[in-house]
Amino acid sequence: MSLSVLGALIVTGILGVVLAGRRHEFITAITSAPLSVLGIALVLQLVALLARAEAWLISLHAAGGTVSRRLLFRAAGAGALVGVVNGSLGMAARIASLRRAAPEDAPRVPCLLAAEVPIITVEIVLAAVFSFTLVAPLGVAWWIPMIAVGVITAGVLALRRLSHAKQTGLWAGLAVMRHRSGGRLIAFTLLSVCAQVLRNWLMLHAIGVNVSIFDAMALLIAMFTLGQLPIGPSTGPAAAVLILGAHGVAASAAAGVLVAATGTISAICFATWALGDRLAAGRADSISDSGRGVAGPELLLGAVVQPQPSP
Repeated sequence: MSLSVLGALIVTGILGVVLAGRRHEFITAITSAPLSVLGIALVLQLVALLARAEAWLISLHAAGGTVSRRLLFRAAGAGALVGVVNGSLGMAARIASLRRAAPEDAPRVPCLLAAEVPIITVEIVLAAVFSFTLVAPLGVAWWIPMIAVGVITAGVLALRRLSHAKQTGLWAGLAVMRHRSGGRLIAFTLLSVCAQVLRNWLMLHAIGVNVSIFDAMALLIAMFTLGQLPIGPSTGPAAAVLILGAHGVAASAAAGVLVAATGTISAICFATWALGDRLAAGRADSISDSGRGVAGPELLLGAVVQPQPSP
């Protein structure tokens, strides 16, 4: 966690140097986004978080888990909040929270980790397919995306074959890759990715950066990649400047800040619901236990103090 804070401070400092002399332009751009558009972006990110949680539920059920949707979404809410700091830490928090809440219904940790693989695989496939969007902004050779698609395709086929060959223990987490429910997992993962791409596109257009939907996809790929580094919420601005700096450094940084802000707020909303739902369920259980506790002594007293038969 401390490493992520340090990384975020370093990246923020670098961005501050890059934006030196562009303060007025940056402030103008970041304050030009309508509140209505920010609200839509927030809703889109919530849709993305919920869709990915549903994909996780599908993967876990295919792996033999019986955890309820409610408990899983609570764990996903905790993971979403921690994921603002670092994507890998978010996954760890999500798994730890689920195991603590449903130790009997959730698969073991190795299987839970493997159950993430099908979802991440779909995300990587999409990133590889649309990696051609990085050719112009990063100066990547045109043939590199083709190699990436070929490598990822081979990897997917290997994982699918592995899911058939090994079906117990750790490998049970890949079960969704051979089940019919795999189509539903792909659909919800696609929904999650599309919602994030649309959010990026809206944020960019809201501050006057007229880019294509492919540029918004390139931004998401960069955010996904940089999100594995310990740089916290500064991922959004750093990725935006890296990919879209040619459209204006200040405007791109402002869009990145808004993307990071809506992502953070949506994660807080999701985590707040998860905590509130958990507390509400705890109070309901407490009231139920209290009711049973009152009934118990009364029944016991009735059993002990029995009217004695007359001689």
